[in-house]
Amino acid sequence: MLQIFLIVGARPNFMKMAPLYFALAKTRSLRPTIVHTGQHYDTQLSGIFFDELALPRPDFHLDVGSGSHGVQTAQMLERIEPIIVSEKPDRVVIYGDTNSTLAGALAAAKLGVPIAHVEAGLRSYVRDMPEEVNRIVADRLSTYLFAPTTTAVGNLAHEGIVAGVTLTGDIMYDALLQHAPIAAERSRIIHELGLTPGGYVLATVHRAANTDDPARLADIIDALQLLHEPVILPMHPRTRAALMGTDIEVEPPVRIIEPVGYLDMLALEQAARIVLTDSGGVQKEAYLLGVPCVTLRDETEWTETLEGGWNVLAGSDTERILAAARRPRPGGAPAPVFGNGHAAELMVEALERSE
Repeated sequence: MLQIFLIVGARPNFMKMAPLYFALAKTRSLRPTIVHTGQHYDTQLSGIFFDELALPRPDFHLDVGSGSHGVQTAQMLERIEPIIVSEKPDRVVIYGDTNSTLAGALAAAKLGVPIAHVEAGLRSYVRDMPEEVNRIVADRLSTYLFAPTTTAVGNLAHEGIVAGVTLTGDIMYDALLQHAPIAAERSRIIHELGLTPGGYVLATVHRAANTDDPARLADIIDALQLLHEPVILPMHPRTRAALMGTDIEVEPPVRIIEPVGYLDMLALEQAARIVLTDSGGVQKEAYLLGVPCVTLRDETEWTETLEGGWNVLAGSDTERILAAARRPRPGGAPAPVFGNGHAAELMVEALERSE
């Protein structure tokens, strides 16, 4: 039986891991082992996701915590390496584009363990974006490249990477199909917040390009306040810290709430009139749920979401954000570009063929 290390550490990683973990656990030939770096370590950004996704507690928890990119990645490397040496996994699976992704890739590559990258081939083509560096390095070091879309496959081919590439579809679609009905049944957040379905805006802001630039952050907050309709803003710890160092005031109709779990987030997304976000995952979930989106960035890795006007790039410009948020709802339904909800099964098949 092959031991498969699943290295995670940040909120987006957990949703991507869950479908693959359970698909691996069903096999007789592959044994999943969860390694949590601790990149996201508080309950609302970590523990609640394990509970809601019915995942077991990590086999290894490295307790790295926050820090600069260099410090955080170095500590992860230092703590992942001895576990790989002692456990001798046959494969290491990494997810997306976080610092945990980069550290897992570097540690495994230096020790000669084959790497599988979930969400391979995504590109923003903005090299000063930390996530872009992480995903490029991860793809270069990986043996198995699980691409979510034909665009991702094309990006890899353009860079000369064709061996080991599998078009799987998007594993977050697997997770959404499994959990959206559960969210609709169990989540009470719409009622608890006194919201009317279709009568509010959901916003998330967390990327360093927005939070670490006071001018960009102020313009985004201005836009949210000028919408003159209820805006729900789950506040990421990074954004809260950034606001504390400025004179930016967040006032009604913007309503700050604490970060929410996966099920509550799905419920908020499903019932929103429109979503404003700088998160790649939230852009994609909005698209899959048929909810219009405004991306608070000047580019997106998920270019497919722009099709049919379901997603619009607005950057941090107040007027562009307002215009995009007030646009008419697109007609029809989003195109089915993210696979069929069986990405995890295709990944397992690829890993089983590698025995």
